[in-house]
Amino acid sequence: MTTRICADVDEAVAGIEDGSTVLVGGFGMAGMPVDLIDALIRQGATDLTVVSNNAGNGDTGLAALLAKGRVRKVICSFPRQKDSWVFDDLYRAGRIELEVVPQGNLAERMRAAGAGIGAFYCPTGVGTLLAEGKETREIDGRGYVLEYPIKGDVALIGAHRADRMGNLVYRKTARNFGPVMATAATTVIAQVREVVETGTLDPETVVTPSIYVDRVVQEAAHA
Repeated sequence: MTTRICADVDEAVAGIEDGSTVLVGGFGMAGMPVDLIDALIRQGATDLTVVSNNAGNGDTGLAALLAKGRVRKVICSFPRQKDSWVFDDLYRAGRIELEVVPQGNLAERMRAAGAGIGAFYCPTGVGTLLAEGKETREIDGRGYVLEYPIKGDVALIGAHRADRMGNLVYRKTARNFGPVMATAATTVIAQVREVVETGTLDPETVVTPSIYVDRVVQEAAHA
């Protein structure tokens, strides 16, 4: 597989289909691929299931996608915060579905998808509403809930740099869910600050190898 270096973000998101499950990187706005999300809005795919750490901030990025009515369901850990008014309004109006997944479980369910793990037992959520309808088991005297992988049709992630092969490095907290999402999706699209020549990156700093990355696009310069 060869990673494609795209001329612009519109080329990068071309072909995303209605009904897709889209993994969106970011911890709040840290590492959120806003340019790719804006391009997805222009592209027009709808009836999406979005998997992300939270359900959007303010009126930009993921929140803008929600506001356009393109998302059928959100799977996330933190659906509500002080600036989640777009999601709040949609949810209260019954216009969007929500599945809450504890943060560690969210990361592990995507990691499991990338690692080919069929399911796993986890103690988080035992005895709460989050465990309702799920298989539970006692192991060594402790309760566990059976959790299944989350696999995406597409992952939109933000990274700091890519080389022309598609190897990715991240910057500080912007790394967050990007690496596991890159292993868990059929098509992985990375927005980066800079594309450098192959051989420029220190191999010891590469977190996501190019084998996981299908498309790379350099983000537009922002004033």
